[in-house]
Amino acid sequence: MRTRISFAAYVLPICAAGLAVGLAGCRPLPPSKPESQFTVEEARGAQVYRQKCAKCHYPTTTHPLNGPGLQALTKVKAMPSGAPPTDERMTQVILHGRSMMPATQLTDDQLSDLLAYLHTL
Repeated sequence: MRTRISFAAYVLPICAAGLAVGLAGCRPLPPSKPESQFTVEEARGAQVYRQKCAKCHYPTTTHPLNGPGLQALTKVKAMPSGAPPTDERMTQVILHGRSMMPATQLTDDQLSDLLAYLHTL
C-alpha cells in the first residue's frame, strides 16, 4: 500500500506539469475573415478554391479531408509540410503539386485571387 502512495505522489505531479506545459503551447487559431468583408479579389479566390481545392481541403479547420485543412494557413509559422507559408511556396505547391497533391492548372489571375483568399483563412 505504501508503494502505491509513493508512486502516485511521484507520478501525478510530473503528469500534471507535463499537461500544463502542453496546454500552455496550445493557442486557438485566429478566425477566418468573414465572407461579407471579402474584397473582389478574395471573393473570386473563394470561387477558385471551391472549384479547385475544396474537394481535398477544408478551409476553416485544420482537420484533414484528403489533404490538410487550411485554417490560418498564412498565419502560422509553417505549413503542414514544415515550409513557411509564403506566397512563393504556396504558389510552388499549388502549381506543381507535392507528395499526394497534384499540380493545379490556374491562370495568373486565378492564382492571384486564390492566394488572396488563402490569406483570409
